[in-house]
Parts: sequence; structure tokens; C-alpha cells
Amino acid sequence: MSGLTDALVICAVVVLVIARQFKAQPVTADRRWWAIPVVLVFLAVREPDLLDPRHRAVSVALLGAELLVGLAMGFGWARTTHVWTAPDGVVWSKGTRATAVVWGVGIGLRLGLFGIGTLLGVRQGTAALMLALAATLLVRSGVLAQRAGLLRPSYGVADAAYEPMRKDHV
Repeated sequence: MSGLTDALVICAVVVLVIARQFKAQPVTADRRWWAIPVVLVFLAVREPDLLDPRHRAVSVALLGAELLVGLAMGFGWARTTHVWTAPDGVVWSKGTRATAVVWGVGIGLRLGLFGIGTLLGVRQGTAALMLALAATLLVRSGVLAQRAGLLRPSYGVADAAYEPMRKDHV
């Protein structure tokens, strides 16, 4: 795909994700919550424009900063999402005003990084943005699933009704 097409697809996905975030939705125990981020990573690393060969060090620094912003955005997004359990036991989530602030700050930081790269003459493609979006979605999904109690360990979990036997003292 061309750079313009990639950018339009990424913008459309972000708008869709943001719009859906502010609607109450059930949090499911889907075991493949990591699948979309993995696909995005795969698509990003196969792009030839991930790093600018003429400005490799600056390009790597910008990519690292982009990934850090993506990780922070995912964490902030998950932590500012309101999570509750309905009387029927279904766990729900909905974005808050703080979630909108996290998105605004994250997008602003990404635009700032893009501007810095442009000022330094670094050729930037959409691959770094796809990697950062993958990091955002991966962290958000993982933290939200953990907050919702969906990622329970399969070992050493005691039943709440279990009470150990007491020894009678003689």
C-alpha cells in the first residue's frame, strides 16, 4: 500500500477505536486479545520504511520514543477506562474523560515526534506508527483484561469457600 493509503487506514482505525471506546462494551475473555497487535507488528516490520538508512541513529531514537508513547498510551487508556461488573456477572468497560485526555496527549506527542523527525530530515513512514499502535493495543488489552479479572493464574488459586482444617489443641 502507498504511504497515503496506510495513513488513511491508520486514521480510520484510530477514529473507529476512539469512537467505540466511549460506548459501554462487555469485556470478553477472548484468548486472542493479542492477535491484532501481532498482525500490526508483522505488517510493520516487513515495511522497508521502518528506519531511515541515511539517519539510522536518529531514526532508531524516534522509533524508540514512538514505542514508549504507544506503551504509555495503552497503559493510560486501560487505567482510565471505567470497569464494572453488572448484576448478571458480565464485566463492562467504558472510556472516561480522562481516556480522551490520554488519547489527546498521545496523539499530540506523536505529532511532535513526527515534527522533530521532519525537522531533522528523517524519512518517516507508517511502519513506526503501526508498531506504536500495536504496542498501545497490546498493553491496553492486557491491562484491561487483568483489571477485569480475566487473566487469572491457573495455579495455586484457592477457592474462597476453602477453610483449612484446624488442629485441636490438647
